[in-house]
Amino acid sequence: MGNKNDKQSSMWDFLQNMGKTFMLPVALLAFMGLILGIGSSFTSDSMIDVFPFLENNMIQLVLKFLATVGGFAFTYLPVLFAIALPIGLVKHEKGVAAFSGFVGYTIMNLTINFYLTETNQLADPDNLQQAGQSMILGIQTLEMGVLGGIISGLIVYKLHNKFCYIQLPDSFAFFSGSRFVPIVTSLVLAVIGLIIPIIWPFFGMIIGSVGSLIQHSGVFGPFLFGAGERLLLPFGLHHILVSMVRFTEVGGHSIIEGKDVFGALNIFYAQLQHSIPISSDVTAFLSQGKMPTFMFGLPAAALAIYHSAPKENRHKIKGLLISGFVATFVTGITEPIEFLFLFVSPLLWIFHVFMTGLGFMVMNILGVTIGNTDGGVLDFLIFGVMQGSYTKWWLVILVGIVWFSIYYFIFKIVILKFDLKTPGRNVDKNKSNNTKDTSTQLDNVANDMLLAIGGSENILSIDNCITRLRLVLKNANKVDDDKLKELGALGVVHLDKQNVQIIIGTKVTTVRKQLDAII
Repeated sequence: MGNKNDKQSSMWDFLQNMGKTFMLPVALLAFMGLILGIGSSFTSDSMIDVFPFLENNMIQLVLKFLATVGGFAFTYLPVLFAIALPIGLVKHEKGVAAFSGFVGYTIMNLTINFYLTETNQLADPDNLQQAGQSMILGIQTLEMGVLGGIISGLIVYKLHNKFCYIQLPDSFAFFSGSRFVPIVTSLVLAVIGLIIPIIWPFFGMIIGSVGSLIQHSGVFGPFLFGAGERLLLPFGLHHILVSMVRFTEVGGHSIIEGKDVFGALNIFYAQLQHSIPISSDVTAFLSQGKMPTFMFGLPAAALAIYHSAPKENRHKIKGLLISGFVATFVTGITEPIEFLFLFVSPLLWIFHVFMTGLGFMVMNILGVTIGNTDGGVLDFLIFGVMQGSYTKWWLVILVGIVWFSIYYFIFKIVILKFDLKTPGRNVDKNKSNNTKDTSTQLDNVANDMLLAIGGSENILSIDNCITRLRLVLKNANKVDDDKLKELGALGVVHLDKQNVQIIIGTKVTTVRKQLDAII
């Protein structure tokens, strides 16, 4: 029984870490996307018609330069995943893991090229997309997209864990330890590269079937995606679903400038980069679907929580709610508001999940075409307003007003009717410090948090993502949830008997560093 629990705990830990690791290349992609968006928007014909001075050669040269730089992450995304996955998943010698990730990915594609060449399957350079092939780092290989990087990265992670501390016989001692990792990686990935061309058609068929199911679900495809992402968020697994839709055939397939492009976000960036009309089928899974909820719904929920609190307590929660509003409205980081009601009312959470999915569906039905990743006001301005009227950006505002009204009244009615203990409504004076501003409260409480976790001896590993601490503990039952909430945590999620997540907010990195220093 214990063995089974250990395996389940290990799987939770792996899935959480993999989801968190996806955010490393995705964060770079989001930033580069903003640069690409700025560069492409100011070089568009519609923008030049409004601002004729933009036609100046020097200005256009600078803007094209920005668009070129912004296209970097899109072009090399599989390589970024191959390097980022080992970095994020391994516990020690991360530099060696990154180096091995690049070595493994390159050798895997070299041996795929070798197999295709020797079996006379190497396509003519002018017909790569028809044969399902592409050029990666100057190597003609199978078009696996980001999945190629993920496969390579996961194999390197497993090899790193197994061989990082290996001790070879004295004659080969120089190659022991971390030096052996890239060596064994090159050997194993060389064999994998010979196997992949044989089995890849079957993987392609499965992935294509899943993608076809979503694409042929009509308006319900975006709804299921948006609602599913929110449902997975409390467990920290939403990044996996999002990455599949953004970067694989699950999110769509298109041929752009003679090259196969897979994944909703990849297709969007490629269309943007080459000044091709943006497809509403692609943006249906991107920023536009989040905007009604992120820019209007959740801020309305925060306002409802504020107005539902007694007047004498409102000043205590103002800072907390304002910081949450800024996070979701500007950057699309929603947890600081969502975790104010997730554990208080499952009913409100299900309502929020439904409304998020509905936002994706409504934006798609209305034909809005605003892409990128975050769903905040920056995406709205850069990829909506600045791209021109064809994006139908004004519909976001109209739908947003409706979303704001619905969220505000539903939250206020439910909070008051069921007397929910949202921030500011906790009548227990001994716990009134729950409503203090998290951003200031968590600066000097690392020691108390460590005690509430069960002490350093209870911690097997500690990590963090954008808003939460991710802990693997010897015994999760030792965690004092109430104490952690008193110290400012927005919520505590027990995934199993060892894996616990503490939702803190954007200050989580500071808290993590403080805990690391103490431990």
